[in-house]
Amino acid sequence: MNKNIPLQAYNIIYRGNKKSKVKYWFIGIMLFFILILFLPWTQNIKATGNITSLYQEQRPQEINSPIPGKIVKWWVKEGDFVKKGDTILQISEIKEDYLDPNLINRTKEQMNAKKGAISYYQGKINTTETQIEALNQAKKLKIEQLRNKLSQLESKLKGEKAELFAAENEYSLAKDQYERQQKMFTDGLVSKTQLQQRNLSYQNALAKKIMIENKLAQTQQETTNVKIEQNSVEQDYAEKIGKTEGDRFQSLSMVANEESDVAKLENMVSNYTIRNGMYIILAPQDGQIVQAKKSGIGEILKEGERITVIVPDKVNYAVEMYIRPIDLPLINVGQKVRFMFDGFPAIVFSGWPEGSYGTFGGKIIAYENSISPNGMFRVLVAEDTADKKWPSQLKIGSGAQGIALLKDVPIWYELWRNINGFPPDYYSTKDKKETDKTKK
Repeated sequence: MNKNIPLQAYNIIYRGNKKSKVKYWFIGIMLFFILILFLPWTQNIKATGNITSLYQEQRPQEINSPIPGKIVKWWVKEGDFVKKGDTILQISEIKEDYLDPNLINRTKEQMNAKKGAISYYQGKINTTETQIEALNQAKKLKIEQLRNKLSQLESKLKGEKAELFAAENEYSLAKDQYERQQKMFTDGLVSKTQLQQRNLSYQNALAKKIMIENKLAQTQQETTNVKIEQNSVEQDYAEKIGKTEGDRFQSLSMVANEESDVAKLENMVSNYTIRNGMYIILAPQDGQIVQAKKSGIGEILKEGERITVIVPDKVNYAVEMYIRPIDLPLINVGQKVRFMFDGFPAIVFSGWPEGSYGTFGGKIIAYENSISPNGMFRVLVAEDTADKKWPSQLKIGSGAQGIALLKDVPIWYELWRNINGFPPDYYSTKDKKETDKTKK
């Protein structure tokens, strides 16, 4: 029997005569891991969010009752799709100020009556203006008449003054002749008859002078009376015109008041007409009716109370996500974000977004500068039109997980950063674009 058989079996089982390759495998694996450490890794910020709309008018909105009223009839039910302008609900009036079915017509009648009163007062104003014009014309004619009379009296007065001047000269001459004749009579040079003749001439001249003086005084008195009459006429007509002007202004005031009342009534008619249109509540846009708060007939609605909610058909979806304050400096408008939506499976490699499957692209369009009640900052992300289109099955309110993409770094650097608790590297989108252009 061969004594080497146990040794051969030992070598076959334990392969003692074979050289070990574990060292080479170990070195190869280590080199592989070292190479992996130098692969690029995209830094990112992870955040959760919800689906919303890009525009406020595309979000679910409440349909409220514009006025208090009572439900008369429902024209839709929950889940129905409506078009803009479709009737949703009909209500009736409950306030006593608007219960009259002929309220608008009665108000229009009041308004027409006020307009008639305005026409009446306007006619009265026109008549008053005619009266004022007539009084001014009569005053003008009367004053002109008195001025003509005064002018005649002044001319007469001038003539009488000239006549008085001549009579005074004649009187002075007659007096002088009479006094000389009297002296000559005393001296016996003339007869008594001649003296009496001179005396008669003297008395006639004196009488003529006195008569002309009286006539002049009478003319002066007439002139004064005409001036007094002129003042009286002006005062009388001023009083009449003032009274007529007062009636005119009173009528103008009434017209203004009536016009104010007409404007108020027109406003009331307009308000009543608009209020009548509020009894039918219409859909403000295309959408689906959900969450009807009132469900019965005859239920009372308060002003501004929610009736139901309409969810718009056409929505430009966006995602609102919340990030920590420490990550806010890393966020920029235009920065890219990858999303995983609820209900849509995805395979994600956060550091290699190009190798992920089932994610969707987005761009940051805005972020709030004030902190939210949950202690984080709100970021609004819209669809990236240059990437894969978002699913049409998305609904407002469903969840989304976002990965905001930051700077590309080696894996070893990312491991070292996380071990030491350092934040991701800060960079701006503008800097990144300039770097990409330089590389190209």
